[in-house]
Amino acid sequence: MKGYVHSFESLAAVDGLGIRCAVFLSGCPLRCAYCHNPDTWNRGGVETEPELLVKKIARYKPYFKADGGVTFSGGEPLCQAEFIRECALLLENAGINYAIDTSGAVALDENVKAVLENAQMVILDLKFADNESYEKYTGVGIKRTLETLNHLESIGKDTWIRTVVVPGINDSEAEIQRYTELIKGFSCVKRYELLGFHTMGFFKYEKLGVENPFKGKQALEDDVLKRLQEFADNKLNI
Repeated sequence: MKGYVHSFESLAAVDGLGIRCAVFLSGCPLRCAYCHNPDTWNRGGVETEPELLVKKIARYKPYFKADGGVTFSGGEPLCQAEFIRECALLLENAGINYAIDTSGAVALDENVKAVLENAQMVILDLKFADNESYEKYTGVGIKRTLETLNHLESIGKDTWIRTVVVPGINDSEAEIQRYTELIKGFSCVKRYELLGFHTMGFFKYEKLGVENPFKGKQALEDDVLKRLQEFADNKLNI
């Protein structure tokens, strides 16, 4: 089958272990108020086949070494789980691992489960710590994300949790503690990483003619992010 690739980053160092290729697939069921890639919401981009994509990825195999590989991100990559599943078979034959960077907002059907179970690791975005905030700022509830986390725990899949910290919304120790309380019982979670809200994607909203809910909001200050990350690390002791 064919997949739809929004963009491709040849050498990425923040999307999993080691040096990786990052494949950003288009399409997403969420409409996060702080999204910096609104251009990935709808299905589009470059139409490609698994064989062609894996051939392109394989060019960078010498750089991957022991831990590196490819990370499927988005958008929401699991919207194209069947396509990733076909790529995964070809990647395995080529001796290349893959990771998934997901919001966990896609139902756990056969293809999604297979993609998660065969991944080297999963990066799961935990947007907020309660259903009300999820619905307010992403347009959907927290239910499927928690179902995904529970599934990752049940299969013992190494998982990194990520949360975007937005000024005036979740940039306090009290808020971060709510996240740590939610995830502290999961042995599959190997890292909890906070990401600072930034404004680098604001121009995309103007280009697309899409309303920017956080227009005028300032980026999170680095010292605040550092302090909150230290707070989270102390709470989780991962």
